[in-house]
Amino acid sequence: MAWAVDTVNEIVNKTLRAGVILEKIMGPLSRGHLALRNTNPNDNSFVTFNYFKEPEDLRKCIEGMKTIIDVVNSDAYSKFRYKYMPVEALIDLMLALPLNRRRKHANVTFSLEQFCIDTVLTICHYHGGCRVGRVVDKGYRVPGIDSLRVVDGSTFYRTPGTNPQATVMMLGRHMGQRILHDGLLRGSKKKN
Repeated sequence: MAWAVDTVNEIVNKTLRAGVILEKIMGPLSRGHLALRNTNPNDNSFVTFNYFKEPEDLRKCIEGMKTIIDVVNSDAYSKFRYKYMPVEALIDLMLALPLNRRRKHANVTFSLEQFCIDTVLTICHYHGGCRVGRVVDKGYRVPGIDSLRVVDGSTFYRTPGTNPQATVMMLGRHMGQRILHDGLLRGSKKKN
Protein backbone atom coordinates (compact mmCIF):
# COMPACT_ATOMS: atom_id res chain seq x y z
CA MET A 1 0.00 0.00 0.00
CA ALA A 2 3.02 2.29 -0.07
CA TRP A 3 2.01 3.24 -3.62
CA ALA A 4 -1.30 4.57 -2.28
CA VAL A 5 0.36 6.75 0.35
CA ASP A 6 2.92 8.05 -2.16
CA THR A 7 0.20 8.78 -4.73
CA VAL A 8 -1.97 10.60 -2.18
CA ASN A 9 0.97 12.68 -1.00
CA GLU A 10 1.91 13.56 -4.57
CA ILE A 11 -1.65 14.58 -5.52
CA VAL A 12 -2.31 16.49 -2.32
CA ASN A 13 1.00 18.33 -2.44
CA LYS A 14 0.62 19.31 -6.12
CA THR A 15 -3.04 20.28 -6.21
CA LEU A 16 -3.89 21.40 -2.70
CA ARG A 17 -2.27 23.02 0.21
CA ALA A 18 -3.81 20.49 2.51
CA GLY A 19 -3.37 17.28 4.37
CA VAL A 20 -5.34 14.11 4.74
CA ILE A 21 -6.88 12.88 7.98
CA LEU A 22 -7.50 9.15 8.17
CA GLU A 23 -9.54 7.23 10.71
CA LYS A 24 -7.75 4.23 12.18
CA ILE A 25 -9.37 1.28 13.89
CA MET A 26 -7.18 0.14 16.77
CA GLY A 27 -7.27 -3.60 17.32
CA PRO A 28 -9.83 -4.59 14.69
CA LEU A 29 -11.85 -7.69 15.46
CA SER A 30 -12.11 -8.77 11.81
CA ARG A 31 -9.44 -11.21 10.76
CA GLY A 32 -8.22 -12.07 7.32
CA HIS A 33 -6.24 -14.95 5.95
CA LEU A 34 -2.76 -15.25 4.51
CA ALA A 35 -1.49 -18.28 2.63
CA LEU A 36 1.68 -18.91 0.68
CA ARG A 37 1.29 -19.82 -2.98
CA ASN A 38 4.45 -21.90 -2.88
CA THR A 39 7.93 -21.89 -1.34
CA ASN A 40 9.27 -19.22 -3.71
CA PRO A 41 9.77 -16.05 -1.60
CA ASN A 42 9.42 -13.89 -4.73
CA ASP A 43 5.83 -14.99 -5.38
CA ASN A 44 3.01 -13.02 -3.81
CA SER A 45 0.93 -14.66 -1.12
CA PHE A 46 -2.83 -15.15 -1.18
CA VAL A 47 -4.34 -12.47 1.06
CA THR A 48 -7.97 -12.10 2.12
CA PHE A 49 -8.42 -9.02 4.31
CA ASN A 50 -12.07 -9.49 5.42
CA TYR A 51 -12.41 -5.81 6.25
CA PHE A 52 -15.46 -5.12 8.41
CA LYS A 53 -16.43 -8.78 8.65
CA GLU A 54 -17.11 -7.98 12.29
CA PRO A 55 -19.81 -5.26 12.53
CA GLU A 56 -18.03 -3.67 15.51
CA ASP A 57 -15.15 -2.64 13.23
CA LEU A 58 -17.50 -0.79 10.88
CA ARG A 59 -19.20 0.84 13.87
CA LYS A 60 -15.80 2.06 15.12
CA CYS A 61 -14.99 3.49 11.69
CA ILE A 62 -18.30 5.36 11.52
CA GLU A 63 -17.83 6.75 15.04
CA GLY A 64 -14.27 7.75 14.17
CA MET A 65 -15.47 9.56 11.05
CA LYS A 66 -18.11 11.40 13.09
CA THR A 67 -15.35 12.54 15.45
CA ILE A 68 -13.22 13.69 12.51
CA ILE A 69 -16.16 15.65 11.09
CA ASP A 70 -16.75 17.28 14.48
CA VAL A 71 -13.07 18.25 14.68
CA VAL A 72 -13.01 19.65 11.13
CA ASN A 73 -16.17 21.66 11.87
CA SER A 74 -14.87 22.96 15.21
CA ASP A 75 -13.89 26.58 15.81
CA ALA A 76 -10.44 25.45 16.94
CA TYR A 77 -9.82 23.82 13.56
CA SER A 78 -11.32 26.62 11.46
CA LYS A 79 -7.98 28.20 10.55
CA PHE A 80 -6.79 24.87 9.10
CA ARG A 81 -9.64 24.27 6.64
CA TYR A 82 -10.82 25.96 3.48
CA LYS A 83 -13.33 28.60 4.49
CA TYR A 84 -15.99 27.77 1.89
CA MET A 85 -15.49 24.02 1.64
CA PRO A 86 -17.98 21.98 3.68
CA VAL A 87 -17.06 18.60 5.12
CA GLU A 88 -19.13 16.86 2.45
CA ALA A 89 -16.85 18.36 -0.22
CA LEU A 90 -13.80 17.13 1.68
CA ILE A 91 -15.30 13.65 1.82
CA ASP A 92 -15.93 13.79 -1.94
CA LEU A 93 -12.32 14.87 -2.40
CA MET A 94 -11.12 11.89 -0.36
CA LEU A 95 -13.11 9.61 -2.66
CA ALA A 96 -11.30 11.04 -5.67
CA LEU A 97 -7.92 10.03 -4.24
CA PRO A 98 -6.62 6.61 -5.27
CA LEU A 99 -6.47 5.21 -1.74
CA ASN A 100 -7.33 1.70 -2.83
CA ARG A 101 -8.62 -0.09 -5.88
CA ARG A 102 -12.16 -0.59 -4.62
CA ARG A 103 -15.15 0.68 -6.59
CA LYS A 104 -16.54 3.92 -5.14
CA HIS A 105 -20.26 4.52 -4.60
CA ALA A 106 -22.12 7.76 -5.37
CA ASN A 107 -24.00 7.83 -2.05
CA VAL A 108 -20.86 8.01 0.07
CA THR A 109 -21.24 11.67 1.00
CA PHE A 110 -24.47 10.80 2.75
CA SER A 111 -23.39 7.46 4.21
CA LEU A 112 -20.40 7.24 6.50
CA GLU A 113 -20.85 3.48 6.46
CA GLN A 114 -20.34 3.41 2.70
CA PHE A 115 -17.45 5.89 2.99
CA CYS A 116 -15.67 3.54 5.41
CA ILE A 117 -16.25 0.57 3.13
CA ASP A 118 -15.13 2.41 -0.01
CA THR A 119 -11.99 3.98 1.43
CA VAL A 120 -10.69 1.18 3.65
CA LEU A 121 -7.03 0.37 3.24
CA THR A 122 -4.18 -1.28 5.02
CA ILE A 123 -0.97 0.54 5.81
CA CYS A 124 1.42 -2.14 6.94
CA HIS A 125 3.74 -1.87 9.87
CA TYR A 126 4.36 -5.50 10.62
CA HIS A 127 4.25 -6.47 14.25
CA GLY A 128 3.32 -9.32 16.52
CA GLY A 129 5.19 -12.24 14.94
CA CYS A 130 7.65 -12.71 17.83
CA ARG A 131 5.59 -11.64 20.80
CA VAL A 132 7.15 -11.42 24.23
CA GLY A 133 6.17 -14.43 26.30
CA ARG A 134 5.51 -16.59 23.25
CA VAL A 135 8.58 -16.45 21.02
CA VAL A 136 10.96 -14.37 23.12
CA ASP A 137 11.25 -13.97 26.88
CA LYS A 138 10.97 -10.66 28.78
CA GLY A 139 14.63 -9.99 28.00
CA TYR A 140 13.83 -10.41 24.27
CA ARG A 141 15.97 -13.58 24.22
CA VAL A 142 15.00 -16.49 22.00
CA PRO A 143 14.82 -19.48 24.37
CA GLY A 144 17.28 -22.24 23.55
CA ILE A 145 19.53 -20.10 21.35
CA ASP A 146 22.46 -18.43 23.10
CA SER A 147 23.09 -14.77 22.35
CA LEU A 148 20.08 -14.31 20.07
CA ARG A 149 17.55 -11.59 20.80
CA VAL A 150 14.75 -10.18 18.73
CA VAL A 151 14.39 -6.44 19.31
CA ASP A 152 12.03 -4.97 16.74
CA GLY A 153 8.37 -4.37 15.93
CA SER A 154 7.68 -8.09 15.69
CA THR A 155 7.74 -8.23 19.50
CA PHE A 156 4.86 -5.75 19.88
CA TYR A 157 1.56 -7.14 21.07
CA ARG A 158 -0.28 -4.25 19.40
CA THR A 159 0.73 -1.49 17.05
CA PRO A 160 1.68 1.70 18.90
CA GLY A 161 -0.99 3.52 16.87
CA THR A 162 1.42 5.51 14.72
CA ASN A 163 4.41 4.79 12.58
CA PRO A 164 6.41 2.54 14.93
CA GLN A 165 9.86 3.85 13.98
CA ALA A 166 10.39 5.91 17.13
CA THR A 167 9.07 3.13 19.35
CA VAL A 168 11.39 0.58 17.71
CA MET A 169 14.34 2.97 18.05
CA MET A 170 13.62 3.55 21.74
CA LEU A 171 13.22 -0.18 22.33
CA GLY A 172 16.51 -0.82 20.52
CA ARG A 173 18.34 1.78 22.59
CA HIS A 174 16.84 0.48 25.83
CA MET A 175 17.72 -3.11 25.04
CA GLY A 176 21.20 -2.10 23.84
CA GLN A 177 21.81 -0.38 27.17
CA ARG A 178 20.40 -3.37 29.03
CA ILE A 179 22.54 -5.86 27.09
CA LEU A 180 25.63 -3.71 27.68
CA HIS A 181 24.82 -3.42 31.39
CA ASP A 182 24.19 -7.17 31.73
CA GLY A 183 27.46 -7.92 29.92
CA LEU A 184 29.42 -5.59 32.18
CA LEU A 185 27.82 -7.20 35.24
CA ARG A 186 28.76 -10.68 34.03
CA GLY A 187 32.29 -9.48 33.32
CA SER A 188 32.73 -8.03 36.80
CA LYS A 189 31.35 -11.20 38.42
CA LYS A 190 33.92 -13.32 36.54
CA LYS A 191 36.74 -11.15 37.93
CA ASN A 192 35.56 -11.62 41.52
